[in-house]
Amino acid sequence: MTTENIDYSKTVFLPKTSFSMRGDLTKKEPGILETWEKMDLYGKILEKNRSANPFILHDGPPYANGPIHIGTALNKILKDIVVKSHAILGYYTPYVPGWDCHGL
Repeated sequence: MTTENIDYSKTVFLPKTSFSMRGDLTKKEPGILETWEKMDLYGKILEKNRSANPFILHDGPPYANGPIHIGTALNKILKDIVVKSHAILGYYTPYVPGWDCHGL
């Protein structure tokens, strides 16, 4: 058995990409969010679909019955996915937060 280094990169078809090998999301995300805010991306999506059928998910109030936990995050993430998928499908999807914890 040989111990020489063999360059296997030429034996496998790997596409060339400009993407970095690391996500570095903690560094990149603030810039991406800033770009989206400058573009008013959410406003453009709403305006594009304004005359379409509405899909409104009335988000409930902040949880007043206990501390935030992983289930809270999962709940918000799933609601976000549902609303955004309907926006992609062409529905008018304004975000309607809920704040009334006591029925007032």
